[in-house]
Amino acid sequence: MSKSKVYLMAIMAAIFWGANFNLARPVIAEMGPYIAGASRYVLAAVVMIIIAQIRKDRIPVRHWQAYLTLGVVGVFGFNLFFFLGMETSSAINGALIMALNPLLTAVLGYVILRDRPSNQQLIAFPIGIAGVAIVVLGAGAQLTISAGDIYILIASLNWALYNVLVKKMMPKNVSGIANTAGIMSVGALALTLAALWHGDHFVLPTVHAGAALLMMSLGGGVLAYLFWNASISTLGPSKAAIFMNLVPVTTMVIAAFEHMPPNHAQLIGAMLVISAVTFSSVSLSKAAERWRE
Repeated sequence: MSKSKVYLMAIMAAIFWGANFNLARPVIAEMGPYIAGASRYVLAAVVMIIIAQIRKDRIPVRHWQAYLTLGVVGVFGFNLFFFLGMETSSAINGALIMALNPLLTAVLGYVILRDRPSNQQLIAFPIGIAGVAIVVLGAGAQLTISAGDIYILIASLNWALYNVLVKKMMPKNVSGIANTAGIMSVGALALTLAALWHGDHFVLPTVHAGAALLMMSLGGGVLAYLFWNASISTLGPSKAAIFMNLVPVTTMVIAAFEHMPPNHAQLIGAMLVISAVTFSSVSLSKAAERWRE
């Protein structure tokens, strides 16, 4: 596969994920966070299972423990707190908090895998934290943290933990599509059980919210995951992490078109977060080799 195609897939994955923050608001407004999360990944899991069946890729049941752990952390945990957060957090705030994810992944990688962060990451982490703090606290006299921002931070921690556990637990000698289908199926089941436990009932969305949910499921779920896996296998996580900077940029551009441009605190925070992630990613060839092993 040519480098240009790999770069295009990484860019598209980041754009899809950035758009998720804008698309989530109309979906949550009509369906609520629990049903929205369950509906998104039930649809995504069904599509992945169909793709696996077409390709004749079987989901190996013997790896159920890995799929259970990764599905609960990376699909259930991430999406539950993502949708809970987007009830009150702004799309731009959510995207900027999530942009810190590569650095959070490096920290958890050290704690769990003893994979020591590089000097660039050690320098970049407090800068990224400062950028997120400016975004979350704002630039006004009253410094407050919304519950939505806290939920998004928890979602980001779940995704960082998932990134680390993938390296440790993802079944080998199994196709990426089969693994993804297994993980999404577990996550979809867990989200559905959470919605039932919460007492929510399925709500048929309007055309607008339904289209947003479909785009989140197919674009921000199936396609983004497949594109990201393909690009990260070629570029490695360090180089691919640079493209994550497009997530908040995409969210900001879409928000501007929706007449909700970023404020000064968000712009300053975005500059710090994006600079920190870029600085931590540009010269990490040794770390990339470790992740490929």
